[in-house]
Amino acid sequence: MKIQGNHAPRRILIVKLSAIGDVVQTLPMVEALKANFPEASIDWVVEEEARDLLEGHFALRRVILCPRKSWLKRFREGRHRFRLIREIGEFLRDLRKTQYDWIIDNQGLLKSGIIVGLSRGRRKIGFQATEGIADEGNYLFTRERYPPLSIERHALERYVDLVAQLGVSVGAIRLRFPVDEKIQRRVREMLRQGGWSDQPLVVIHPLAKWKTKNWPPENFTHLAQNLAGAGVWLVFTGSKEDGPAIQGMLSPLHDPKGIQNWAGKTTLKELAALFSLADLVLSTDTGPMHLAAATQAPVIALFGPTAPWRTGPYGDGHSVIRRDLPCSPCFQKFCPTMECMKSITVDEVQRLIERKLSSRGLGLGGPKEKPG
Repeated sequence: MKIQGNHAPRRILIVKLSAIGDVVQTLPMVEALKANFPEASIDWVVEEEARDLLEGHFALRRVILCPRKSWLKRFREGRHRFRLIREIGEFLRDLRKTQYDWIIDNQGLLKSGIIVGLSRGRRKIGFQATEGIADEGNYLFTRERYPPLSIERHALERYVDLVAQLGVSVGAIRLRFPVDEKIQRRVREMLRQGGWSDQPLVVIHPLAKWKTKNWPPENFTHLAQNLAGAGVWLVFTGSKEDGPAIQGMLSPLHDPKGIQNWAGKTTLKELAALFSLADLVLSTDTGPMHLAAATQAPVIALFGPTAPWRTGPYGDGHSVIRRDLPCSPCFQKFCPTMECMKSITVDEVQRLIERKLSSRGLGLGGPKEKPG
């Protein structure tokens, strides 16, 4: 039943604090809300890590920063506690100054539930407690609780289904992230200053936070050597903390020409722009993998302990490489063998990259035209 007239919300608050991948996968839900209620003001409470992605998004009126991790660190260290208390008070006053019609918690964690509980809203909406899904009691802070789709469905579809149960028309689900043209031009110039001209461009995001999600570093070394030798321009990406590990992958290379380490050198919006310029993105199961898919870049994702049908790159044109082992997916952060990732070979990844580039008319070793 479509919501109309006096029943349509005019002020909506989204509570999705983290992480990058979850925030990106919530965008179709927000776009559905904006399409149904174009006059509504939509605000979003988010933590520091993903804030840059949301600032200036066309569907949002305001992004409310909740620096929870910074607060916890400062509290543990005992630094400037009076200032910390004042900052928390200012955040709460800012959060509570608006009376929302709908407050939606699709995070389903205690930290998001607390934010919902502290907010002022007529309808506080979230998921029911469900067997098989982590229960942190967040539903205690909502008044309307809806059954989630099966945990075996993609997370993005589960988020969209929550608002569909409210009567929001969702239509065809699309994952997209609008890339700013000015930022894209700046990133293109960064590439050109580094020496890139008309070579096929492959971006590699090699590291995930879980060690069990990571491919052996020497495999990235061999793959990079092979692809660069075939005329592919490679850019490795990651956080500032990933920089030394990625440099360790690249330091053994005999001829690093055409291979760059951009770890920690881009904002999230610049990273999105880089993905949008890429002919292909190779990634482990990470938040930036979802960002790459949202920019419409073709993605090859390496999966081991997690389930691509739940959290894989969403949309057409993407590929997943994984081993269908009896123990996978295990969703464990520690494994004594790492067989699921170690058994993925450099040769099969390289063959798939070559096939996907060829399907785009980008035979290795030959030049191509890039959009100006």
